[in-house]
Amino acid sequence: YILETSVYPREHECMKELREVTANHPWNLMTTSADEGQFLNLLLKLIGAKKTMEIGVYTDYSLLATALAIPDDGTILAMDINRENYELGLPSIEKAGVAHKIDFREGPALPVLDQLVEEEGNHGSFDFVFVDADKDNYLNYHERLMKLVKVGGFVGYDNTLWNGSVVLPADAPMRKYIR
Repeated sequence: YILETSVYPREHECMKELREVTANHPWNLMTTSADEGQFLNLLLKLIGAKKTMEIGVYTDYSLLATALAIPDDGTILAMDINRENYELGLPSIEKAGVAHKIDFREGPALPVLDQLVEEEGNHGSFDFVFVDADKDNYLNYHERLMKLVKVGGFVGYDNTLWNGSVVLPADAPMRKYIR
């Protein structure tokens, strides 16, 4: 009911198209939901984010939400190991007129983060980072991101509260699947 009456009617046309394209992808359960996309958009506007980063973009739904939320001169450093998935969402990004905000880098994020950390000018320069990548590296990402995100900035981790799975017993079948 909430999705039909509140979320979908407010969804940007290009985001709706991308959500529908992603629904046909074999791993469509990995996508950011429409309500999460709108929450992300709202959060970015509330904090006045301008310089952002995404680690793991899948088919770009959250990336498009970010690009639509930040100002026209805002930037997103986007990283993913799979260019093919990124390119699936690229037509929607281009149609929305926000492709100029995105610097996409194909490959593992840790080497890119290490390079950013080496340059002191990058310390405290990011307003917001969204991490939706290999869960085993979340701690490694976090250690580096704490140097790169400004005081008062945000780092968001996807799936941290995924359907309450964080409170399941360690041997619960769903928890094993999620990991």
